[in-house]
Amino acid sequence: MSLKSQDWQQEQARVDDVTKQIRAKIRSLEETTSETKSEMVDIRKNFWDDVTVNFEDSAEMAETFASLKQQAEILSERERTHRHSALQLRTLKKLKSSPYFGRIDFVENEEEALDQVYLGIASLRDHNDEGYLIYDWRAPIASLYYDYPPGPAVVETPIGSISGELKLKRQFVIRDGEIRSMFDTGVTIGDELLQEVLGKQSDASMKSIVGTIQKEQNRIIRDERSRLLLVQGAAGSGKTSAALQRVAYLLYRFRGTLNADQIVLFSPNPMFNSYVSTVLPELGEENMQQTTFQEYLMIRIGKSFKLENPYAQLEYALTAMDEPDYNVRMAGIQYKASTHFVALIDQYLVHLGSGGLVFRDIAFRDEIVVSAVEIHDYFYAIDRNIAIPNRLRLVAEWLLGQLRERQKAALKEEWVDEAVELLDKETYLKAYQIVRKSNRNIRDDSFDDFDRERELLGQYVVSEEFKPIRSRLRKLAFVDLRAAYLSMFRDPAFAASLLEGTASAELPAEWQEICAWTIDKLMNRVMPYEDATPFLYVVERIRGFQTNTLVRHVIIDEAQDYTAFQFAYMKRLFPFSRVTALGDLNQSINAHTASDGLTGFSALAALYPAEETETIVLRQSYRSTRPIVEFTSQLIPGGEGIQPFNRDGVKPTLTVAGNTAELHSRIVERIQKLNGEGNRTIAVICKTAAQSAQVYEALRNMLPIRLIERETSTFAPGIVVIPSYLAKGVEFDAVLVYDASDHAAAGYRLERERRLFYTVCTRAMHELHLFVSGSGQISPFIPGHSLTLSLKEV
Repeated sequence: MSLKSQDWQQEQARVDDVTKQIRAKIRSLEETTSETKSEMVDIRKNFWDDVTVNFEDSAEMAETFASLKQQAEILSERERTHRHSALQLRTLKKLKSSPYFGRIDFVENEEEALDQVYLGIASLRDHNDEGYLIYDWRAPIASLYYDYPPGPAVVETPIGSISGELKLKRQFVIRDGEIRSMFDTGVTIGDELLQEVLGKQSDASMKSIVGTIQKEQNRIIRDERSRLLLVQGAAGSGKTSAALQRVAYLLYRFRGTLNADQIVLFSPNPMFNSYVSTVLPELGEENMQQTTFQEYLMIRIGKSFKLENPYAQLEYALTAMDEPDYNVRMAGIQYKASTHFVALIDQYLVHLGSGGLVFRDIAFRDEIVVSAVEIHDYFYAIDRNIAIPNRLRLVAEWLLGQLRERQKAALKEEWVDEAVELLDKETYLKAYQIVRKSNRNIRDDSFDDFDRERELLGQYVVSEEFKPIRSRLRKLAFVDLRAAYLSMFRDPAFAASLLEGTASAELPAEWQEICAWTIDKLMNRVMPYEDATPFLYVVERIRGFQTNTLVRHVIIDEAQDYTAFQFAYMKRLFPFSRVTALGDLNQSINAHTASDGLTGFSALAALYPAEETETIVLRQSYRSTRPIVEFTSQLIPGGEGIQPFNRDGVKPTLTVAGNTAELHSRIVERIQKLNGEGNRTIAVICKTAAQSAQVYEALRNMLPIRLIERETSTFAPGIVVIPSYLAKGVEFDAVLVYDASDHAAAGYRLERERRLFYTVCTRAMHELHLFVSGSGQISPFIPGHSLTLSLKEV
């Protein structure tokens, strides 16, 4: 809707006035932060000068402690003030350039006064502190902007619903204090603003553009009711952005009771963590905890086993079809991901309550103190109604008692005298201090008596020798956990007997071979990725779950790639957390499509009551141009339901080269052209890591190119070669699909690779170019009429 010049002048005058007040607040805050910083430096520099130090008597020591405490509290208060002022200053500097993005005029029912509300990334009061110049986009009133066109509207507030009429919704693009674009609109977000935002080149990090939040995204952001929030969205529909803005909203809404450390984001890979790391700071909030599920597994079991990476598993699934154990392993991957395997292990854990746990001997200096058989008999003599972890703790107490008796006997053994003789001066003094501290009756002259000296030092030596054994007992290390997991696979018929009378499906046909393969790997301390979570689940159920009760919200991105087993484990790990899970079943690129069909969202949803679950579906794709979305939507069943945003662009192209040398030449030409047109992020996406490494070596002397590997932790602008699965969740200005043929190893032919191909193609924002070389035929997934063919028609 066009606006009068008078409207423009009035709005610019307001921007000028707001900007002037922001500058004044910046100057004031800069003075405050400078003064506070100087005070902090002075306090640190003169800290001990202002403290009375006297350790001669207890009264003087109390005065010293009080003096230290007072100085520390003053310093802590100054540091808090400085941090708060620095955060305000950073926010104000952002507001100075672009103070707000929207305006709404709202009249409550039966009221005459018009509320004129301007929305920005943070709230700002006027210089008299009497009213708001800008409202934070997370404030309840802001929902009117995101959810309603002009007309009747309702806003939910902490004190209830307020009905009225939305008289005006105006949108701005303000840069450097100047209105560049302004328009009134009857929809949530005008196409003009989205076109301006989406038409830009990609950056090294995801940007949070709160002015372009859509109605469905706003539902995601402001949901406070659901224990489980499932967000299913097409590629480029803004799932991740909405989830991060949800974090910012929650931190705003529950300020004082929720902090960033109580929110955890599980990302697909470390590079993705880097990619999204700027979103919350842009919104004036601290980043939540960010990790990957693999990092968690490494912390828990990486020291005991050589743990396989999920991308190594996927690489195997994509490239090892000719290996003899391939079908067996793939069957194992699928079964171990299923809810049926969860049920099998739960049955097995019930069985372990009455028999089957494997124990280790407790030994000291090659002498068995308590045998594994004795531990076994003691454990299974305890009331079986008591949970396994609690019974094991009773066993641990019993074993510690047995160890204390053995420790007393050790004091009289000859090796103790030898150990005492070998103590160096430093250890001697340390022993003396420890023994004296533990026994207040020892006089200063006690060590003048040789026999008494030997007795006290002997106590120290023996205690030190037994210390690691005591530690292992407290950690329940007398249970052989690897053997406990493997016992389920020792006899293939055993698992079948556990499932008798249950609702779980039959074991896979390859179960006997799966058992042998699993035993071989774990006996060699190799932990396949498909076994890592089930093994850890067994460990936790035996020893007692190490639950995290502090985390209040868990965000799971690319949730479609998690197994049913992983979801079951995470629910136990975070028993009191609300979960937001984001994903797209069409981008499921894992090797574990489960045999029971309960994958992705269905497996997770089955863990929570329906009344505590909310599902939001995002069908509109904003990332890519209309021609790219029209092409990619034909790659998958049901793709016609994806709605492209009306942003024009060039059609995807298919280049067929005669050989590899010509292919590389054409790729270099295309990249140079894209670079010249101002594209900042360009990706050559290969199917596998092995193919990526080969392509990188072929192109590195012709282009300033970077190879993205599993260990890559940062995302930067430029030209990259990247495996298909590491590109998930990231977007590029232009994507070149290195091999769009039907070649089994390098291209995309098998039906299970269809979603992988779709995922690769949907990484492109502005341009998508596919390549085929040599004798390879075009992938059967490509609808030919949707492409502009170049170089050679096939």
